[in-house]
Amino acid sequence: MSNYTKDDLYNLIKKSPQEFNNWKKEQKDIDLSELDFSYLTLNGIDFSNIDLNSSSFADTHLSEINFSGADLTSVDFTRANIVESDFTEAVLTGADYSYAAMHYCNFTDADMAGGVFQETDLTNSDFVGAYNLNACRFDEETIWPEIEMLPEDFDATYSDDLSSLKDEEDEGSLQDY
Repeated sequence: MSNYTKDDLYNLIKKSPQEFNNWKKEQKDIDLSELDFSYLTLNGIDFSNIDLNSSSFADTHLSEINFSGADLTSVDFTRANIVESDFTEAVLTGADYSYAAMHYCNFTDADMAGGVFQETDLTNSDFVGAYNLNACRFDEETIWPEIEMLPEDFDATYSDDLSSLKDEEDEGSLQDY
């Protein structure tokens, strides 16, 4: 069966990841956008160069997943446990990693703009070559990897976003408009 629907591919990924990986080798332009992979355990799947835009991996355990070159725009990774996965050259704009644990992941040349890292554990993940990490939201509870695993221009201690900025003259004074 060479012409799978999205539902067929979802079931193939869930039940026979190796068969999916073998099928994928012969394909181009695979669209798995807006699929819900929540609450699954996925190991060793090749999602490289696949459109996963707006999909959900919430509460999912992902191990040794290849997301290199994938479109992960606005993907939901909340509360996911992600281990030893490759995000090289992935587009992760607007992805939500809140309350997730991401250990030993590679983000070389990944676009991180607009990502949300609220209370995220990023221990031992490599962000050195990641782009736009300064354009992410995070809080004091976010656990970043060691400084040598972060871009040189990134300050993990500054967690206030633009909504917290105030004019000094406005503090403590009320004005009528």
